[in-house]
Amino acid sequence: MLNVGDLNEGFVLDHIEAGKSMMIYHSLGLDKLDCCVAIIKNARSNKMGKKDIIKIEGGLDLVDLDILGFIDHNITVNVIKNGEIVEKKRLSLPSSITNIIKCKNPRCITSIEQELNHVFMLTDEANMVYRCKYCEEKYKG
Repeated sequence: MLNVGDLNEGFVLDHIEAGKSMMIYHSLGLDKLDCCVAIIKNARSNKMGKKDIIKIEGGLDLVDLDILGFIDHNITVNVIKNGEIVEKKRLSLPSSITNIIKCKNPRCITSIEQELNHVFMLTDEANMVYRCKYCEEKYKG
């Protein structure tokens, strides 16, 4: 049995699809933060079979929940205060995302104007389809 220390103040990203924790770690910029981060890969789960878990010491303001919702909106965010779970946040697909993905259309204005933000809008929630705000190119993940 693996034992990872208790978290007094921070949050836990739970129900991460097995193998995705390192991608989430880098996407959220956790490698650039000066706080304690624990990554548990391939933990046993009754619900998922296997899952990854990330424990982060510090406030929830350290991460962008829109990025997390885009990567996997099934992740549960448990907020920890004084060693106890005080809140469970459910993620949803963000209606728009900025500078998380880049438009691949060579004719898009973002290809010419380098300093222009890459903005994608959620156009089909059921099928998780995002399209470029400028040229309507569909994002292929």
